[in-house]
Amino acid sequence: MHMKTGVEQSVYALVLLNMLPDRAVLPGEAISQQLGTSVTYFQKLLRKLVTANLITSVPGIKGGFRLRKKPEDIRIYDVYLAVEGQQSLYSSHGILVDMLDLQNEESCCLLSDLMEEAEYSWKAVLKRETIASLSEEMRGERFKDKVSALEEWISSKMVI
Repeated sequence: MHMKTGVEQSVYALVLLNMLPDRAVLPGEAISQQLGTSVTYFQKLLRKLVTANLITSVPGIKGGFRLRKKPEDIRIYDVYLAVEGQQSLYSSHGILVDMLDLQNEESCCLLSDLMEEAEYSWKAVLKRETIASLSEEMRGERFKDKVSALEEWISSKMVI
């Protein structure tokens, strides 16, 4: 399985937005710069997050983005769905049918059940974790010094 970098960028964008005080917004260009991604590509990701009702876009010269939901209500799986969509990771190509010449029988694939179970497992983990849980972990002892510098950066870029 290979997940697009857009999922990772979107998750960390939401973590940044979670650091904002109430009513403040963060311009998309600033978030893009902090994450080291192209502004035009990141604008597409932001649109997907807005469409998925995870963030709100505030227009105007003092505009930007902020969380639409409480961070504890935004599951990492929700971000994955917003960026990647609902498609299944595995789809049988009928190799077993061809290999065993099962043309007159219903399509079958020995891997389908196994892949479905694996997909269920990783989705369960992504559904368990939220923007709030990642933010809390980031604010822990491990990243203590770096987070304060990030908070200063957010204060310098946010718009109230």
